[in-house]
Amino acid sequence: MVASRQYTENILTIIDEAAEANRQTPGRQGCTVALTGKLAEEVMVTGDVHGHRRNFNSICKIAALEEHPRRHLVLQEVCHGGPAYEENGGCMSHAILEDVAALKVKFPQRVHFLLGNHEMAELSDYPIQKNRQLLNLLFRLGLQQMYGPAADDVHKAMLRFLFSCPLAVRLPWGAFISHSLPEEVDRRGFDPAIFERELTADDCLEQSDAFRLLWGRDYRRENAKAFCELVGAKMLVTGHEPCQEGFIAPNQHQIILDCCGGTAAYVILPVGTELSHAEVMERVKMVGEG
Repeated sequence: MVASRQYTENILTIIDEAAEANRQTPGRQGCTVALTGKLAEEVMVTGDVHGHRRNFNSICKIAALEEHPRRHLVLQEVCHGGPAYEENGGCMSHAILEDVAALKVKFPQRVHFLLGNHEMAELSDYPIQKNRQLLNLLFRLGLQQMYGPAADDVHKAMLRFLFSCPLAVRLPWGAFISHSLPEEVDRRGFDPAIFERELTADDCLEQSDAFRLLWGRDYRRENAKAFCELVGAKMLVTGHEPCQEGFIAPNQHQIILDCCGGTAAYVILPVGTELSHAEVMERVKMVGEG
C-alpha cells in the first residue's frame, strides 16, 4: 500500500528539517563538526549500517540519548542493503535514512550523520553494483513502492539532506572520525580544505577530493599517517570496510568499525580526554552486548 499524502508530507517536512539542523549544528565548520567539552562529554561512534534494521535499532537503544544529555551519536552509511519489498524487490533501506533524519530533528545538536560513498552515489547517480544488481535502482524501486507518485519528491528531499551532511567529526584531543580516508595520500597528496568549506556539486564527481575520501581503501600505515598529518589528527576512526569481527585496526593510526553484519561494533570516546590507540581498542564493544 502506498503511503498516504499526510504521511508523505510529514516525511518531507522531517527530512528538510534535518537538513537545516545539519547546517545549524553547533561546532559545524565547513564540512566538519568540531566537538568541544562545552558541547559534549562523549561521543558514540558506529560503522556502516546498510539497511540492517536490528543493528540500527540496537544502536539507538545503546546510545540512549534521552538518558545521556551530554552524549553525541555518529552514524554513517545506512543506504543500500537489508531487506527488500516483496512486491518489486525494492530496497527498504530508505526507511532507515528517514529514521536518521527524524533522529537528527529530535536531537539536532547531538546526532551527526556522516556522508558515505553509498550516499554520495545517490547524490551523483554514480552506479554501484553488487551481486549483479544496481543498488541505486533498487533504492529508487523501494521509494516507488512506498511513496508511489511522490517517490521523486521524497528522493529529492533525501538528496538535500545528504548534501547537507558533514564529512567528518573532530575531537579536540586528535580523534578524527570520517567514513574513510583517501588512497595514496603519502604519494599523491590531498587537499584538506574540503573539510573547511561547504560541499559543492563538483565535490560529488568521480576523483574529486571528497570522492577519494569516501571511496578510499588504502589502509597502509604510511597512508594513514600522512592523512593524520594533513588533517591534524592523532587517530582515525572510520567505516567503509566490511569487518567479519565488527572492527579491525589495520594500522597503528586507525580503527575501522562495521555495523552491517551479524557482528557489529561501536566505541564511545571521551571528548576531553586523550586516548591512545590501544585504549580506544579496549573501548570497542559489540552492539549485541548492549
